[in-house]
Amino acid sequence: MRKNMRIFGICMLILVILVCSAFIFFLHETSPLTSEKNERIERIEVPSGMKIRTLADMLETKQLIRSGLSFYLAARYPLLGRIAGCSPIGLESGIYRIKSSMSTAEIFSLVSSGRQDYVRVSFPEGLTVSKTAQRLETAGVCSAADFTAVAKDRGFIAGYNITGDSLEGYLFPDTYFFTPGMDAREVAAIMVNNFFRHAEEIPAFRTMSAEDFRQTVVLASIIEREYRVDSEAPLIASVFRNRMKKNIGLYSCATIEYIITEIEGKPHPDVITYQDLKINSPYNTYKWAALPPGPISNPGMVALAAAAAPAQTNYYYFRLIDPDTGRHAFSSDFDAHIKEGTLYHTKK
Repeated sequence: MRKNMRIFGICMLILVILVCSAFIFFLHETSPLTSEKNERIERIEVPSGMKIRTLADMLETKQLIRSGLSFYLAARYPLLGRIAGCSPIGLESGIYRIKSSMSTAEIFSLVSSGRQDYVRVSFPEGLTVSKTAQRLETAGVCSAADFTAVAKDRGFIAGYNITGDSLEGYLFPDTYFFTPGMDAREVAAIMVNNFFRHAEEIPAFRTMSAEDFRQTVVLASIIEREYRVDSEAPLIASVFRNRMKKNIGLYSCATIEYIITEIEGKPHPDVITYQDLKINSPYNTYKWAALPPGPISNPGMVALAAAAAPAQTNYYYFRLIDPDTGRHAFSSDFDAHIKEGTLYHTKK
């Protein structure tokens, strides 16, 4: 009898040791793979309907966790999950930034939270559609080709009551938070909706007809590429408005720059030459006394506000006189204009 009790006691001890060893091993397998100093970071996509086992295998393959099996067991069996300090997992689709310095419990919490990893992308005033598209591709948001196709999709454009063959002028320059691999239509919609929200903040836009609105955006896109100093934008707007009233060409070198880089696809010029002014294009405001067919850039609030409510002046000319400060000289007659010189540097 005593012998049997001794054997039973030994067996129980072995069992306890095994259980404790398994417990310790499981805790180790669900602990962080590396320290923060040596961590690996990966963006992990969790599509809708993804299986826990698939995620576990992916994380192990990418060397973000110690054991895919332990990860799966902690998710599959709540008791084991509690041992590892895990809350119940409920996968939310999205893209997550997962580190090898995270424990299984921390990963469970992240992928169940829906707190996705976002890409911060800033667009300065005056970019074109093509430059916007390239910036999105570089950031990993969507391909430049996909975004450009959406920006020229007449059906998509018409949905915003935009007249024209492109979203040029209606992609508001701002800082955005996108997710990697977003649908290009969703990206464009966010930027266009942001444009109209900001335009609504400018009182003059609220009472404009659709055609006046369009022309003002076209004018703002030119002003955006011409001004350097905020306070001069309304003055530049007044020059253009005054010239339009007299049926005088705008003579904007920014439109020539647009023809060269966006229509002809040539490198960005450092200066505009007299030969460039002879280019035959409806966007050439040296040849035609009217606004070009569409915007030449995506203007910000300064240019939009200036185009919507220009300063009241008798100016018909302006020239850049200080490339360092970006200041212009404004004049009412051609002789004074000529005296200011002939320097024009493009705005990059």
